[in-house]
Amino acid sequence: MSLDLRKVRNIGIAAHIDAGKTTTTERFLYYTGKTHKMGEVDDGTTVTDFDQEEQQRGITIYSAAVSCPWRDHTINLIDTPGHVDFTAEVERSLRVLDGAVVVFDAKEGVEAQSETVWRQASKYRVPRICFINKMDKVGADFAASFKSIRERLGANPIPVQIPIGAESHFEGIVDLLEMKAIYYEREQLGAKFRIVDIPAKLQDAAREARHELEERLAEVSEPIMEKFVHDEPIIADDLKPAIRAATVADLAHPVFCGSALAYIGIQRLLDGVIDYLPSPLDCPPIVGQVPDLADKSHKGRSKEKAKGGTVECRCDPTGPLVAYVFKVVAEKPVDVFFVRVYSGTLKTNSRVLNPARGVKENVSRILRVFAKRREPIDSAVAGDIVAVTGLKESLTGDTLCDPKHPVLLEKIEFPETVVSMSIEPQSSADRDRMLEALAMLSRENPTFEYRANEETGQTLISGMGELHLEVLVNRLRRDMKVDVRVGTPRVSYRDTITAVAVCEEEFKRQTGGKGLYARVKLQLEPFTPKEGEEHVVFESRVPEGAIRPEFLAAVANAVKDAARTGLRGYPIINLKIILLEAAEHETDSTEGTFEAAARMAFDRAAESAQLALMEPIMRVEVITPESYFGAVSGDLTRRRGVVNDATVRGGQRVIEAMVPLREMFGYATDLRSLTQGRGSWTMEPSHYAIVPPSIGDAIIAAS
Repeated sequence: MSLDLRKVRNIGIAAHIDAGKTTTTERFLYYTGKTHKMGEVDDGTTVTDFDQEEQQRGITIYSAAVSCPWRDHTINLIDTPGHVDFTAEVERSLRVLDGAVVVFDAKEGVEAQSETVWRQASKYRVPRICFINKMDKVGADFAASFKSIRERLGANPIPVQIPIGAESHFEGIVDLLEMKAIYYEREQLGAKFRIVDIPAKLQDAAREARHELEERLAEVSEPIMEKFVHDEPIIADDLKPAIRAATVADLAHPVFCGSALAYIGIQRLLDGVIDYLPSPLDCPPIVGQVPDLADKSHKGRSKEKAKGGTVECRCDPTGPLVAYVFKVVAEKPVDVFFVRVYSGTLKTNSRVLNPARGVKENVSRILRVFAKRREPIDSAVAGDIVAVTGLKESLTGDTLCDPKHPVLLEKIEFPETVVSMSIEPQSSADRDRMLEALAMLSRENPTFEYRANEETGQTLISGMGELHLEVLVNRLRRDMKVDVRVGTPRVSYRDTITAVAVCEEEFKRQTGGKGLYARVKLQLEPFTPKEGEEHVVFESRVPEGAIRPEFLAAVANAVKDAARTGLRGYPIINLKIILLEAAEHETDSTEGTFEAAARMAFDRAAESAQLALMEPIMRVEVITPESYFGAVSGDLTRRRGVVNDATVRGGQRVIEAMVPLREMFGYATDLRSLTQGRGSWTMEPSHYAIVPPSIGDAIIAAS
């Protein structure tokens, strides 16, 4: 395994559910010599789907990290889930990776979750290569899938291979750089292959594809453009560095093809990972903020730094430590934290700073991870992805850094939860154990929330979908030995305000001795957050020095907490809270008095601000035979859905619609009966929208 950072690739494999990510990962591990027997998803024997729940369902739920060698390089690989309920796993993995292999089903092309994954990768500017998998599947169409990458993703796909045949006649691939045909021997599990001249019947198609490769590359590469316009011969040695430069700059996306299940094309895909995806040194420095720490231990910092500012963290093992916690696995006796080291060297038994929480943490052990196997190591350098233990207060999205050089990296923004259900222990004696287990689950899963209602004794859990909550409840019962009863899933509603409201509140008590005093004036107004922005923002317009900083912080915390609780039991979102005025008493004011005044002012202002109920709207994709198109689209309309598009893909209709989640419960059964079992569908959260008043009134009355 290489320690030269130029020979390291930190990559993820991502795709729509059932496109073949985990099977591709299994082939990677087999051909690189890390395993001697290929596991199969259907048998529940894969390396990366090691959780019992994953093996039973045949899907990936938790992103798994593995390392393998190829051509004297080290590939650190993360296999991510495809199901939309576990999209947070994909989000946090892409946040720390240098490159990605995006897998597509050759019959389906770009699917709903493919778009989500692509959007997430674009957000973090992750270079990508594409693998059109399942070329041996009935209905496989390389050209249509290639076209869908360009049209539906707005990408710049560049063909580096074309298939030899398709469906049951799929035999191998044509390498467009070397202009050679490669035939794989299935009997040898694809480990052996023949490289021969391109068959006569494929030569025209190969020449045409090679011309497209050169033409598209010329648009993004100066050296290739020079040769292309002057009609000079372009050889493989010219193309490789140009494709690499364009891929690393996210200007082009090389497209490979094959069949992971049939052992075809995987070694060339591994070559593509080495040849075209970046090493940690090829990636631009990650930019962090210099935090404004009020902690006494940081008094020695200069005033310029204390005010904040940006700092570039280069991939340098000798630089100051900067690492990022991107995943927490809650375990007994200690939690395990997955960390990407961006700069410096992380050592065992070292002390690091978490600037987001203003605390110092101990790193007691560092572990090299291979799926469920963990091997202790002494240190991890810039470019490494490892697991650590010993941290107490850190969570997903936190930065770990050198206490002498504080740096704060940008946090990951996760989508809002959309489905809730009530949960209660089988006996009152188990209540504390249940709450402790729920706290563990919420530590490791940023898209899982729980809320205990002290008055009713009921606990509500919220997540990204029915499957998400079902998996977590199974973990409670199986792994944490907490027997619980659960209610039926229901929609996680939100409230928002539709008008501006101002309220002034004075909290005043006199108890004979020292009194209690605080006065605040708040304004609430509707707010539309940009992507990545918080849904509730607080702004102070009080002149500096009017009240003490700790009182200002108390007001901010109190109003944000009040927004989370809401007036009707639903969190209030898309809200801006402005502190217009505040007054304190020299001796009678405390943080508690300002919290009380702020909460009272918030509640009264919210009552005047015309609350409106909001519901999650889902992006739904339905694939149905043409003959059922009218029935299916009519049913979606009856569910208050808006059909945005209806296209033909492989002889079937693909309907894209926006539908309220409330109307989608039980849809699987209804679609089966509408299409005689021939329709399929997927959905993912899109946004929150205001519920029509008549429906909103009925929901509130029933809750």
